[in-house]
Amino acid sequence: MVGQQPDHPVSHVRRPADDAGLAALRRVVGGSADGFGARTWGLAPLLTRAEDLPRGFDDLLSARAVDELVSERGLRTPFLRVAKQGSTLPERSFTAGGGVGAAVGDQVSDDRLTRLFADGATMVLQGLHRTWPPLVTFAQSLAADLGHPVQVNAYVTPPQSRGFDDHYDVHDVFVLQVEGEKRWRIHRPVHPWPMRDQPWTSRRADVEAEAAREPLLDVVLRPGDCLYLPRGYLHAATALGGVSTHLTVGVHPWTRHALADQLVRTALADLADDEDVRASLPFGVAVDDPSATADDLELVRERLLRAVEAVDAARVAAPLAAQVRSNQRAAPVGPLAQLRAARQVEDGGATDALVLREHLAASLVARDDGGALLRSRAGDLPLAADDVDAVRSLLDRGGDAGTAALDADLARRLVLAGVLVPR
Repeated sequence: MVGQQPDHPVSHVRRPADDAGLAALRRVVGGSADGFGARTWGLAPLLTRAEDLPRGFDDLLSARAVDELVSERGLRTPFLRVAKQGSTLPERSFTAGGGVGAAVGDQVSDDRLTRLFADGATMVLQGLHRTWPPLVTFAQSLAADLGHPVQVNAYVTPPQSRGFDDHYDVHDVFVLQVEGEKRWRIHRPVHPWPMRDQPWTSRRADVEAEAAREPLLDVVLRPGDCLYLPRGYLHAATALGGVSTHLTVGVHPWTRHALADQLVRTALADLADDEDVRASLPFGVAVDDPSATADDLELVRERLLRAVEAVDAARVAAPLAAQVRSNQRAAPVGPLAQLRAARQVEDGGATDALVLREHLAASLVARDDGGALLRSRAGDLPLAADDVDAVRSLLDRGGDAGTAALDADLARRLVLAGVLVPR
């Protein structure tokens, strides 16, 4: 069946990898985007002042936007959490029912939130890369520039309030100061490049000891400033003066450990074809006795090493493609607009009014019958053999050219599948 075909992409849509295409990255590191990957990425903090950046960040999120999100958008947990003195408050302290016609018990209560904020609590708006349009666009572009998944949270802190205690994150961050001032104290890692299952709480004593030492950086961020921190660097922040709002852009890096995990998974799958490995251990074996399984373990070790060496890079990359697609979403699409566009094409409208949807992570998976599966963040779309060349050309050219030559029926199907969108 089509859905069971291995994912061997023959065509991809990606943003340019050269420095000239790094518009979103330049937005946060300015001229340092040239060589950022070689000199800074994952290696050291980078402070970039507002005067060295193209523009500020209030177009991405403003005080008015924060008020709108928490009071007019029916925001629910977990898209908001509230913290005070380094501890997260229970959800019931800032949520309430939505009233008649919206019987949802965990909607944010603007009244309760106002009281908590006035009493020194910090608002943490989570998942803004999914709920606030300017940040949806920015996060998608930055993820494409970096090649790593991105999320966005906002921290809105009342005057003179300290946020969370010294800690490290298991992902890289760009801190974008939007409003007010915040003092940041940065310390060296106690565990460089921590994995997602290696949180700072598992090294609490080491973190506390390092936090007591002289900081590596002690800086005040003002509106328009950006601070990049690789994962593992300890940090703590305190608002100064008035209300402070900053965006934390979290970057979840792909690691060599992820490659190792997939390599071993693939090799283990291959070992299922080895009869010696599938064989039962001896009757009455004590698997908790190392001496009882030493010979069997040595056989498994030898076969596993051989299987690992036989796995090529393409077989590791193929299953990771599914994770790449699931880690981010394609550009937003409007169901009503899509239906209108499909009907216009069906009624003889020009297909050159369509473009390829951004951030699709699209690829073609060949089938034995000459057709293909168009696999993307919009889902899977089977293609007949006659459609493959046209779609391959569309993907290779980036979609902004060549749509006029598409067959109307194919264009309509691509629109309804969320692959093409109105220009």
